[in-house]
Amino acid sequence: MSKILIHTLVFSPDCVSTAYLYNDIALKFKEAGHEVVVLTTSPNYNILESEIKKQPLKKKCFGLYSVSNFNGIKVMHVAQKKFKNTFLRLLSFLYWHSVSFIIGLTERNIDIILSPSPPLTLGMINIILGKIKKAKTIYNVQEIYPDLIIQNGMKSKLAISFLKWMEKYIYNNSNVVTTIDQIFYNTISPRFKDKSKLHIIPNFVDTELYRPLNSNELTLDKNLFPNTPNLKLMYAGNIGLAQDWQIFINLAFELKDEPIEFFVIGEGILKNFLQKNIAEKNLQNVHILPYQPRELMPQLLAYSDLQFIFMTPETEDQGFPSKIYTILACAKPTLVCSGEETPIINFLSDKNCSYLVTEKDEKLKIEQIKKFLKSVKRSELEEMGKNGHKHLSGNYSKKIITEKYVNLVETLTKEKLS
Repeated sequence: MSKILIHTLVFSPDCVSTAYLYNDIALKFKEAGHEVVVLTTSPNYNILESEIKKQPLKKKCFGLYSVSNFNGIKVMHVAQKKFKNTFLRLLSFLYWHSVSFIIGLTERNIDIILSPSPPLTLGMINIILGKIKKAKTIYNVQEIYPDLIIQNGMKSKLAISFLKWMEKYIYNNSNVVTTIDQIFYNTISPRFKDKSKLHIIPNFVDTELYRPLNSNELTLDKNLFPNTPNLKLMYAGNIGLAQDWQIFINLAFELKDEPIEFFVIGEGILKNFLQKNIAEKNLQNVHILPYQPRELMPQLLAYSDLQFIFMTPETEDQGFPSKIYTILACAKPTLVCSGEETPIINFLSDKNCSYLVTEKDEKLKIEQIKKFLKSVKRSELEEMGKNGHKHLSGNYSKKIITEKYVNLVETLTKEKLS
């Protein structure tokens, strides 16, 4: 059996989707008999005190890093603080990389190193670490960098050239690269000298936790989630740059006198922007709520009639919202705005579980959504939800996808021994 080092920006007890994903991958490796250690940051994204209590961090080496225990797996945490000052944020980023690399060097007998993007730099560090430790490296492309930051406005030609060089170096010097979608595969495969090392392994969902619920199973706070006849749309996740919040605000304003309510649940850098605009427009039909524990998500999804995902033109080609798996697992339909031939549209287009809007013009887009929301029947939404659940349960369950990671690791281990 192999010793696997998972080197990731987020892991338990952080409460974000990539952390949940890698928690389950780590547990599957352990279940298969492999030794697993994790190298990550201290919790700094969605932090719940209840999760910190379950998995307390103990400082080591005079606070240089901390250690916790995740279901028998050793997790090493190096602090990475989110400073507002760009220079301090860069220093914190460099500190995390440097200390993580040193800790990685101290781990003995590593056979496999697995790391997701972002950040791109993690792949570079692990190639160097892998060469020193004589370990095989797997780089998992969750988002395409540097494309994503270029689309978001990076102008420096020198920085762009360097990042593109780094990307190609990582792809061509990792032993295996995995990506989550056919569109992602089509985008990055021309950047490989040897395309055979690139594999598609989609993300997945815990179908034991995320499942359809009946209304009588809900125990939500009635003050926050009242029982009303209104059509209820919900977004639960990061309130960040990947979502088109301006379209959402304008849509909510257009529908403020209709029997339709919107629920936005989560945290993120654009939450203040969202709250400010909602207050200025006096949108009584929009409810902004804080991040909720993962265990409540199936109930939140069950409470809603329709989940919505509005992708920004700047990020729609390079990102894939993994929340779509949890939505389908709970048999809920989605309202999705994204361009044609983007990963989310490609994934949903043949499943009859979503209402897809690919119109580019903002006014036409809003008019199309308004017409749909005013005319759709709940029975139609329920049928869409059932279609999505049927497809997901047979293709994207935790058991099916994590076994693909185990098979990949065991193939690389055999190659290393041969």
